[in-house]
Amino acid sequence: MDRFSFLGSVHIGFIDDLYQKYLKDPDSIEPSWRAFFQGYDFSKEMYGDDPVGTVDQQALEDVRREFLVLDLIQGYRTRGHLFTETNPVRSRRKYEPTLDIENFGLEKDDLDREFQAGTEVGLEGPATLRTIVQHLQNMYCRSIGVEYMYIRKPEVTSWIKQWLHQNENSTIFSKQEKMRILHKLNEAVSFEAFLNTKFVGQKRFSIEGAESLIPALDFAIEYAADQGVEEFVMGMAHRGRLNVLSNIFGKPRKQIFSEFEGKAFVEDEFDGDVKYHLGYSTIKHLKGKDVKLNLSPNPSHLEAVDPVVEGISRAKINNDYEGDSSKVMPILIHGDAAVAAQGVVYEVVQMETLNGYGTGGTLHIVINNQVGFTTNYLDARSSTYCTDIAKVILAPVLHVNGDDPEALVHAIRFATEYRQKFNKDVFIDLLCYRKYGHNEGDEPRFTQPLLYKEISKHPNPREIYSKKLEESNDLDDSALSEMESEFKAMLEEDFDESKKIERNFITPFMDDEWKEFRQSKPEDFHVSPKTGVEEEELKTIAETITTLPSDLKFIKKITRLFKDRHNQVFERNSLDWGMGELMAYGSLIMEGFNVRISGEDVARGTFSHRHAIVKVEDSEQEVCRLNEIPGREGRFAIYNSLLSEYAVLGFDYGYAMASPKTLTVWEAQFGDFANGAQIIIDQFLSAAEDKWKVQNGLVLLLPHGYEGQGAEHSSARLERFLQLCAQYNMQVVNITTPGNFFHALRRQMHRPFRKPLVVMSPKSLLRHPKAVSSLEEMTGGQFEEVIVDSPNEDSRIEKIVFCSGKLYYDLLAERESREDKTTAIVRLEQLYPLPQKQIDEVLNRFSGAKKKIWAQEEPANMGAWTFILWYFPERLELFSPAASASPAAGSSKTALARHREIVESVFNA
Repeated sequence: MDRFSFLGSVHIGFIDDLYQKYLKDPDSIEPSWRAFFQGYDFSKEMYGDDPVGTVDQQALEDVRREFLVLDLIQGYRTRGHLFTETNPVRSRRKYEPTLDIENFGLEKDDLDREFQAGTEVGLEGPATLRTIVQHLQNMYCRSIGVEYMYIRKPEVTSWIKQWLHQNENSTIFSKQEKMRILHKLNEAVSFEAFLNTKFVGQKRFSIEGAESLIPALDFAIEYAADQGVEEFVMGMAHRGRLNVLSNIFGKPRKQIFSEFEGKAFVEDEFDGDVKYHLGYSTIKHLKGKDVKLNLSPNPSHLEAVDPVVEGISRAKINNDYEGDSSKVMPILIHGDAAVAAQGVVYEVVQMETLNGYGTGGTLHIVINNQVGFTTNYLDARSSTYCTDIAKVILAPVLHVNGDDPEALVHAIRFATEYRQKFNKDVFIDLLCYRKYGHNEGDEPRFTQPLLYKEISKHPNPREIYSKKLEESNDLDDSALSEMESEFKAMLEEDFDESKKIERNFITPFMDDEWKEFRQSKPEDFHVSPKTGVEEEELKTIAETITTLPSDLKFIKKITRLFKDRHNQVFERNSLDWGMGELMAYGSLIMEGFNVRISGEDVARGTFSHRHAIVKVEDSEQEVCRLNEIPGREGRFAIYNSLLSEYAVLGFDYGYAMASPKTLTVWEAQFGDFANGAQIIIDQFLSAAEDKWKVQNGLVLLLPHGYEGQGAEHSSARLERFLQLCAQYNMQVVNITTPGNFFHALRRQMHRPFRKPLVVMSPKSLLRHPKAVSSLEEMTGGQFEEVIVDSPNEDSRIEKIVFCSGKLYYDLLAERESREDKTTAIVRLEQLYPLPQKQIDEVLNRFSGAKKKIWAQEEPANMGAWTFILWYFPERLELFSPAASASPAAGSSKTALARHREIVESVFNA
């Protein structure tokens, strides 16, 4: 086989051009050409610069065979991971062609010949082909398979190659380190065995089959700490979580045992959650320094915690470590079926280097059980590996045999060093098995009879590793027995102590960040706190944010817009929605709070109303006037997000969870886009405080309003949020004035507690001539939960129309056109918590009114009606479009006709 016979007819200039490219960037050219030039360089070293014609035929053949060996090396680097010994309980799938030397044009007679190509894999000087092959087998085809040759940066692939050359891709552990690995394996195995004995039949989602994860995490924390990491933020689903909590985080085992008893929680006002969903924060003492560990609470949605962990990590990087991402390491522990199938994983990895979402790289560890709930991996994905998502961001992947804890710890060392050096994601695919079914009461043989027949006979990693240590004389039987008996005695003692616990308590999570805040009380919601700002301060803010730098050129529309905003404050005293919003942000950063906004196209605003960042016309330089306010103590940041709702909302939720002194805002491009993030809304936003005793002040801006824009661009599904409301878990508002929006945003930061705020944000009101506010509305007062608009003396009011949102302005226009003096329009600016006190005052004020109406622009089965029907203190008559399967008509004319019908019917009633 002559792979280079084509060279005879190739133009010499073309070859020279390729060679010059090869010298600058070897990875920029096609692999066979790269191999050729590598061989050419070797031949120059061996034979000098003599023309080909002066070299004898044997020399030419030697050079050709050097090329073949280089091709073999390339084959191991690119495909060696397909021929590894990484599966502890299954035979590997067969792949063709194999890495046999014959498939590369080499023969058995070549095995004892020496080749200069040996230096390419870290060998010193010429080496026999037999040595080279053995070296490649040890590096790429034993307990670790490595994928990295798709990475496009030569400095990265070069670093990885050199790293793998060390000890043939293995670590030489000291006896002390080996005993530490065994010790952590013993903890992992014994803990599960103890639970299985004491709590028979209870769900615990054991780590059994993947026990090597425990020593791996133990070493990961130490390795990363040695490289400068001071805090870890970890997310994982339920598989192995209790073991990680006990043996890595040090959560008291007596508390875990008590949770198995199902006792009530100390805090009666909280429902709590199952034990394998709870979070935990602690401090670990390592080599004279303290390292913080955080395990984020999470629901059963297996990968939903991923963006939350990234958001928490980014908040800590910004707030605690002055933006130094090397100090905080996110660790995400996935399941094989979930990492391959859950779309949020793709959304999260796409955040890796984005300006608003990057965290300096994440360590991903996949507990690869080779089965989902009951589904075989062949039915769970089309990709070769569950980790193939890593290739999207060109992250290296190490596939590791879970029965070889030393190999896994070695892989962890690579991962931590890679992350710290390149600030990029890295994946470890831990090939293991699940000893039982999905839970300990499940029967896996229903669907996996052959696999579980093999698993039932398979020794656990502790047994395998202890036998290895015995054979190498690093361990004797008595040492292991003593280790087992000591740990079991501690477990028994903790179990006895757990019986003395009368009630469980919800484990604290990130207490340090929340020590200045308290839990809310019902009376906190009777009236909003004062949130006015001094007029002089407002004018200072306004002057700065409405004045563009004179030495920069902007498009004319921007210049006019900023001039108009200046006039709103200093000439007309009439601020529109965008100006009111920016004034709120400016006032908060003046007071030392931070503001973070993210979402699709938020910097400008979907409806071109915000313009928090403007670009210079001739350079696209970004200008943010909010950060130029003199005397500000906080910072303002706004980021256009990737086209994601699920992951971005999860990220911002996590950011708010770790940053209570930051006003964190997520804006949907249209309100219904929140549908894509429903898991975060259901599992975190609405329920986290009740489940995990975790507060959050995240603000959701969801454009909502019926302007004839069709089904998808009308409704933010107000009804869904109201259905989730209970126990003062969040606030839902539908605001009609810039001044009230100003106070709503400021209220978020001026309470001694935090609650999510869901805003049915306007579209048409952004430029409605009557949706304006004066400076006086911002200098005094507070958020108004209820606003009354009465055209006459209270005693002359015959009809009260309660409504919410933009419908008010349509009702107002109709009342004015009819010159109606007997109808009062009452706006519920806040729907939850329903302002009962203020509503009662309105009903008492207009006690003579004979007709009381609820009007809404949403269909009867949507909007606030069912909530109002349930909670309103008096029965109201409904005026709305008929119940509908779709939120709104696709025809703008039909939508307008329906809307007019509602408005007119309110006044005809």
